[in-house]
Amino acid sequence: MGSNGGSFGGLSRALTALHAQQRGLDVTGQNIANVNTVGYSRQRAELQSIGGSVVPAIFAKSPIVGQGVSADQVTRIRDAFLESRAQNEGATAARLTEQSASLTEIESAFREPGSTGVQALLSKVWQAFGNVSNHPENIGARTALLESAKTLVGGLQTTRSSLDRQWGETRANLQTLVADANTMAGQVADLNKAILAATNAGMESNELADKRDVLVQELAASVGATSSRADDGSLTISVGGSVLVSKSSAFRLAVDGATSPDTVTAATAPRVLIVPGGSAVPLGGRAAAQVDALGPAAAQGTSILTFRGQLDTFAQDLATTVNTVHSAGYDLDGTSGNVLFASSGGPLTAGSISLGITDPRGVAAAKYAPAGVPLKASNDGHIADALTKLGQLPSGPDATYRSLIVSLGVQSSVAASNVTIQNVIVGQVDSARESVAGVNLDEEMTNMLQYQHAYSAAGRLVTAIDEMLDTVINRMGLVGR
Repeated sequence: MGSNGGSFGGLSRALTALHAQQRGLDVTGQNIANVNTVGYSRQRAELQSIGGSVVPAIFAKSPIVGQGVSADQVTRIRDAFLESRAQNEGATAARLTEQSASLTEIESAFREPGSTGVQALLSKVWQAFGNVSNHPENIGARTALLESAKTLVGGLQTTRSSLDRQWGETRANLQTLVADANTMAGQVADLNKAILAATNAGMESNELADKRDVLVQELAASVGATSSRADDGSLTISVGGSVLVSKSSAFRLAVDGATSPDTVTAATAPRVLIVPGGSAVPLGGRAAAQVDALGPAAAQGTSILTFRGQLDTFAQDLATTVNTVHSAGYDLDGTSGNVLFASSGGPLTAGSISLGITDPRGVAAAKYAPAGVPLKASNDGHIADALTKLGQLPSGPDATYRSLIVSLGVQSSVAASNVTIQNVIVGQVDSARESVAGVNLDEEMTNMLQYQHAYSAAGRLVTAIDEMLDTVINRMGLVGR
């Protein structure tokens, strides 16, 4: 018989059994220890039987049934399809969440509904015009009108300023996000290098692969990155079809484009480039929502400038509508009316709108200025009354502003609903991933008992073989002495 065919060979097989069951217990302990570790994938010791020699000796053959068990390989349990889907769904959830947050912040800038919102301030202006129409000679009513108009102008400027500040903060956040993405890409490249080195040296790298997968998931949520696994175990990370990480090399992302909302055009809109190369990268995740928010104004969209443009249009329409009626009247001194709303400089916008009249006597409330008759004696408030009715026009300033707010509210509501739906999908994907890669304590306890009993059985095998050897060595051949 071969060298492993006798009792001593049995000890060798029992030793492999002890080692294998111990390895299984070690892996089970590692799983239990990391049951709450984020990104950890459960591991499994792969037990494989060691067969006997398949090459016969000269004029002989080996009757050995096997040489024990091997547990050299520890498998990391992962489902590549679920990982890929988790990246895609996570990126979508991150983009929708960022989009919803941006729209919510835009709503906050408009402060609707509320006593400080433009709608409430506009209503107070129409009421003030009504008081002037009833008492055109009253300086107090005229002063109150100018104060209401001044408050409305301040409200428009505040809203415009809030939108501009949100644009600047969003661009700064995009810059930070891209910097973080570059850091994570570099870490993935370093982990690729370490995993390749460990694999070539025949060492385990499961924990390194877990850390790498966590980074890839974060990159997916940040910039919409996707990954593909190479035969050597390294991951290639791509963003919008452009390679970001290849083996141990990482490219960089950079933010380019306008740094001020006033200089944004289709050609200068902020975008993210791949470096080197300088080509624009189609993004996903939070970065995609931020780039959309920074883009030029569009008829429909989530761009901050879309709503800023609509607010500017409202301010222009308000000024044009009010000034047209007001300029047709006469003030308290019988002089033709001046514009009530003007620009503090440049084109009139919600940010540059200002009062064109500061003297209460300059409010043009009268329709007529009879020769030789003091205007205050004529009790003429026709123009002020006409201005009051502007707030009731179906296509007047109020209707235009309400349409803007309703459109914003609908988009924000739809965005919030989309986030809720997407979170359900992400939850389902995460549950599927957890069922495959997550640590189940009940299962681990069962495995632990199996390895424990198998270890005990291997120990009994050693004892049995030891007793056999004791019989052969110490008890055989004593008869006849």
